[in-house]
Amino acid sequence: MPTEVQPVKSLYVENSIPAFSREEPFSNLLMDLQTKGWSVQDDFFSTDFTQALMDEVENIHIAYMQQAGVGRKQDHQVVLDTRRDYIQWIDPDKPIKKDFLKMMEDLRVALNRRLFLGLFDYEAHFARYETGAFYEKHIDAFKGESNRILSTVLYLNEGWQEGEGGELVIYDENDPTIEIGRFYPKKGRLAVFLSECFYHEVVVANRTRHSIAGWFRINNTTSMTLDPDQ
Repeated sequence: MPTEVQPVKSLYVENSIPAFSREEPFSNLLMDLQTKGWSVQDDFFSTDFTQALMDEVENIHIAYMQQAGVGRKQDHQVVLDTRRDYIQWIDPDKPIKKDFLKMMEDLRVALNRRLFLGLFDYEAHFARYETGAFYEKHIDAFKGESNRILSTVLYLNEGWQEGEGGELVIYDENDPTIEIGRFYPKKGRLAVFLSECFYHEVVVANRTRHSIAGWFRINNTTSMTLDPDQ
């Protein structure tokens, strides 16, 4: 009996998918950051570009992801009472990842031109929150102690429904006990906020939740200390 041949999924070809569907994709984001320090933009990338990123993260086997922790380099440690997601850092080793990093580089240039932030580079990882995973309220950078300036989160989930948890909660810059926004991890939604100003958390997810978390950074390298990445 002949073996059934499964159809081969078409592969993403670099630069074959337009990244944006709007003529000025950064304008609303830049205005929000200038006026309030945070922004949430739906459908930031084109539908096809977002889908290509979704395909990429969904096809990562859990064995090739690492348990996320807190701290950087020698200070890094896994604290399951604080966060329970798995991550894989994004390197430009595949076309869709290369193009995503290029688009975020274009955004870095636009941010520096408009807001004079002196951003030096961008780092990002895929994140997977399995059922029951969460990330407690935290801040991405303490004033004067980090090179992370802007945090970004791009959501890569199809048909997220109310009651499935996994929301991003952002708290008031001046009073971190006050919630100013709660956002479902909807497909194509991008959140950006000042890393040292806004406490935030990820509510317990009731289904697998994917995203790309990233940070625009300044360069803190000095003659005495090398600025670490990741």
